[in-house]
Amino acid sequence: MCGHAVWPGLMTGNARMITKSCICGGMALSNRFVGTGSLMSASCGLADLVEDGQPISASAGEALDTGAGWVDRWTTAWKVSGGKVVCPVRDLALFPISGCEPVRRFSWRRGQHHRPGLQFMVSTGQHHGFESLEEARLLLAVDFMGAAQVVCQPFRLRFATVDGPVEHVPDVLAVTGGGTWLIDVRPPGRIGVEDRVKFAATAEAALAAGWRYLVASGWRPHVMETLDTLSSQRRPLTDPLGLADRVLAGVSPGPVNFGELAVATIAPPIARAHLLHLLWHRRLSIDLARPLTDATLVHPVAGRRG
Repeated sequence: MCGHAVWPGLMTGNARMITKSCICGGMALSNRFVGTGSLMSASCGLADLVEDGQPISASAGEALDTGAGWVDRWTTAWKVSGGKVVCPVRDLALFPISGCEPVRRFSWRRGQHHRPGLQFMVSTGQHHGFESLEEARLLLAVDFMGAAQVVCQPFRLRFATVDGPVEHVPDVLAVTGGGTWLIDVRPPGRIGVEDRVKFAATAEAALAAGWRYLVASGWRPHVMETLDTLSSQRRPLTDPLGLADRVLAGVSPGPVNFGELAVATIAPPIARAHLLHLLWHRRLSIDLARPLTDATLVHPVAGRRG
């Protein structure tokens, strides 16, 4: 939590207090861009894209039964090759994610209030199921960060509370260059008391595995609109005119307006496509906190983090 990777061997009461106090509607954002208001696309992390939410009350964490041996009593049930495999939270970090299937089926029927579907991710080269448009937006953000593995509805967490056992299925498990993320998606107006207890329990399980946990309750202004635009050119592009190199050379001295970069090439419409492609793959950088227009400053990238 909060940018810290805590391994099972370091799981202390203090660490659990950090978990319970730092879960937010987005997560406790270690947002280094708040001071300036900017959100540079090539250097931001997943949590930086999420809008701040209301912290989960301390009572949510206090409702959990985390007494001696809780990591053995709390379990996760996975679906592997069509069969059920149970793993205690203690061994969660060692469980092989590859080959796991969603534990909950994606269903379509008339009159349902959510919209499921399939989202293609270029980072994994696969289609991934989602249960709502909010989950589809999350998968777009995870794809932008670059994911080696993604499992939607990855496991069923069975945990203990002071009132008895409870179950919860997190929405997404993603292995990225910036770490392994366990993520729930829920609009702030639909987070009830029971949800907060489930999120607190999921955060405990993630912390025990050394994963990061995030509740995506909304996105910072302009982020989703810009990522949607960039994603239109996320697939591989042919470049017989060498426009990508020309664009990269154009920003090497310093930031240049998006429109000026395109016009300076021999084929501006095609250069725009390559600009979007380079921005998606984080070889160039823009401020995601502002709308993407021809006046947007495009920055060179000295380094990047996932």
